[in-house]
Amino acid sequence: MTRTLAVIGGGVIGLSVARRATLAGWTVRLHCTAERGASWVAGGMLAPHSEGWPGEERLLQIGLESLRLWHSGFLDGLAPEVVTARESLVVAVDQADAADLRTVAEWLSAQGHPVELTTAARDVEPLLAQGIRHGFRATTELAVDNRAVVDALAAQCERLAVRWAGPVEDLSELDGADAPDVRVIANGIDAPKLWPGLPVHPVKGEVLRLRWRKGCMPVPQRVIRARIHGRPVYLVPRADGVVVGATQYEHGRDTAPVVSGVRDLLDDACAVMPALGEYELAEAAAGLRPMSPDGLPIVERVDERTLVAVGHGRNGFLLAPWTAERIAAELEMSVGAK
Repeated sequence: MTRTLAVIGGGVIGLSVARRATLAGWTVRLHCTAERGASWVAGGMLAPHSEGWPGEERLLQIGLESLRLWHSGFLDGLAPEVVTARESLVVAVDQADAADLRTVAEWLSAQGHPVELTTAARDVEPLLAQGIRHGFRATTELAVDNRAVVDALAAQCERLAVRWAGPVEDLSELDGADAPDVRVIANGIDAPKLWPGLPVHPVKGEVLRLRWRKGCMPVPQRVIRARIHGRPVYLVPRADGVVVGATQYEHGRDTAPVVSGVRDLLDDACAVMPALGEYELAEAAAGLRPMSPDGLPIVERVDERTLVAVGHGRNGFLLAPWTAERIAAELEMSVGAK
C-alpha cells in the first residue's frame, strides 16, 4: 500500500527529507512558500571539526556522522560543482586566538578526531595576512554552494515526482479526504506556529558575497576560519568569489543587513586575507537561523502522525543528511506499526 507524506518547509532540510522519503517509496507532497529562507543565506560549510568547541560533544558526534553521509552518497544526483572546497583551515590572528585554537585542537584529539596543527599557515594558504602563523587543517571537511544545493535538491525532487503545494498555516489544513498518513514539520523558525511549544527561535546572521574581479588575487582553495577581537569570521570559496560570514545576534525577525554588521565582516575578512579588499562587494544579506536552546537539532516524533525536523541553527546544510536519515528511520517505524 502506498504511504503518503506531507513535508512542510522548502529549505535544505525539507528538501532533503522529501528526497529521502521518496527514495524509500513514500508518495510525498512538499509544502513551501515562494520566499527564500535561511538556506538561501548560508555559507554552506560542512565543518564539524572547525565548528567544534569543548562542551559540544554531542553536536560534534552528529556533525561527523552527517559529514560521512555527505561523503558516502548524499551528493549522488547533485551536480559535482556544488562542492566548492574540500578542506578547512582554522587560523589564529593573535596570541589569545592561538590559545583558543590549541584548546579546540586538544579537545578534538581527546574525542578521537585529531586535526593537523601547523605553525606555517601561510605556507598552506599564501593569501593570508602577514603574521598569521598558527592554525589547524580539517582535511575531510567540505563546503558547498548553498544555493546550487537547494536548486539541485528541488530539481531532483521534481524528477522523483514529489508534488508541490502551498504553505501550511495550521496543521488542520492537512486533514480531510487528501490527508497524508504522516506530516513532517521542517519549516525552521515558523515551526512553533504549527506545533506550539517547540523551542525554536530566530537568530539573525549577516552574510556577504564578494565577487572576484579581473586583476585580483585568486579565490582561496579552502575554507578559512578565524576570530578577530573575539568575533568569528569565515571565508568560503565560490566559483566566482568568496562568501563571508557571519554575524550572529537576536533581533526578532529583522532580515535587513545593517551597516555595523557589514562593516565588521568586511574589516575582519580583510584582516585575515587583505587581497579581498580588491574584490567587488556583490551582495549583503541576512537570514534567520532556527536555533534551539542547547544548539542541538530537534528531530523526533511528537505524535502518531507528526514528526519535526527543526532547530538546526547554523548547521542546516551539514546536518541535512543526518536529519533525512533520522526521519526515514521514523517513517519506517510508522510503516511497521501498521
